[in-house]
Amino acid sequence: MFEHIDAYPGDPILSLNESFQKDPRQNKVNLSIGIYFDDEGRLPVMKAVHEAEAALLNEPGAKPYLPMAGFAQYRDAVQTLVFGAQCPSRGAGRVATVQTLGGSGALKVGADFIKRYFPQSQVWVSDPTWENHRFIFERAGFEVNTYPYYDEATGGLKFDAMLSAIDALPAKSVVLLHACCHNPTGVDLDDAQWVQLIDVLQKRDLLPFVDMAYQGFGAGLDADAFAVRELGRRGVPALVANSFSKNFSLYGERCGGLHVICEDAAAADRVLGQLTGAVRSNYSNPPTHGAKLVTRVLGTPALRQSWESELAAMCERIARMRVAIHEGLKAHVSGEALSRYIKQRGMFTYTGLSAAQVDRLKEKFGVYILRSGRMCVAGLNDRNVSIVVDAVGKVLKD
Repeated sequence: MFEHIDAYPGDPILSLNESFQKDPRQNKVNLSIGIYFDDEGRLPVMKAVHEAEAALLNEPGAKPYLPMAGFAQYRDAVQTLVFGAQCPSRGAGRVATVQTLGGSGALKVGADFIKRYFPQSQVWVSDPTWENHRFIFERAGFEVNTYPYYDEATGGLKFDAMLSAIDALPAKSVVLLHACCHNPTGVDLDDAQWVQLIDVLQKRDLLPFVDMAYQGFGAGLDADAFAVRELGRRGVPALVANSFSKNFSLYGERCGGLHVICEDAAAADRVLGQLTGAVRSNYSNPPTHGAKLVTRVLGTPALRQSWESELAAMCERIARMRVAIHEGLKAHVSGEALSRYIKQRGMFTYTGLSAAQVDRLKEKFGVYILRSGRMCVAGLNDRNVSIVVDAVGKVLKD
């Protein structure tokens, strides 16, 4: 029956992480998987989340299924965080929101929804993008193409080429965009570039799908949501996926949301109904615990302030690690090859290292990054940054 099924090659990030776990060396460093670790190399439990969870555990009770669309208070709190309290589209009831299984679940539900109602559309993703973007949309039945994005020569953005390519797409094409902290490159559009891009999206009648997995890890909660809020301010039809895995350190709770900006409230009602249908056919309804944690933190002023302060500190620590590796590599590289460490932002940086150099980093020095050259800066700390600098410097000399 199943002889024709080929072996799954595995996710390259998770497979590399498994290799790291098996590595017996004491000074090994894992900069592959997209997880934020603290100064001690531990997955943090945020104080606000800890306090919210302690309060929830003191309120035992039945655990019924949530509605297909999710926990109502969660949906409202998340929509406010993503779009801002003053968003005109939100105020007019033109945003449909469902609770999802993390950001990946939001992308999957959104992909299924688009495939049903825009069956002839194709999807366009940045070159490069997170590997799972392509997998999710291809498995939903889409043809997935790329638009220019990363400039290998400068470690920056090919904005003119990107804009020109998107301006030439057929109407109703789906354009996958990263709101902030681009994965894998760490290269983002500035606000003026976002405005220009949204002009083109609106003029060409394209459907943007914005993935916002790292809100708060770039320039701050509000600044990182600029593109999403500009779409909402202008009422441009769009889909937005957001996740609380990173900024709440709730990786295993799978907390996320999918939002669709519609042309009017009636359309939003219809879209919400069909999104719940997509949820029903995928996983029926989302889990409760993580949603209640997020809702309590966002809805309790003292907890909200504590969370925002700790998130800002996490962002600052990443920036400090960028400076540390930048300073350490001054003796080995210069120019754009060096400045990218502090010009790029968020959890990831494209180092410019070749696949062969990445292999040497792993095999000889126990430093694990992706073969594309992507480094998770959030895995650096004061104890291992010198190990990484020394290893990269030696690899560059070979």
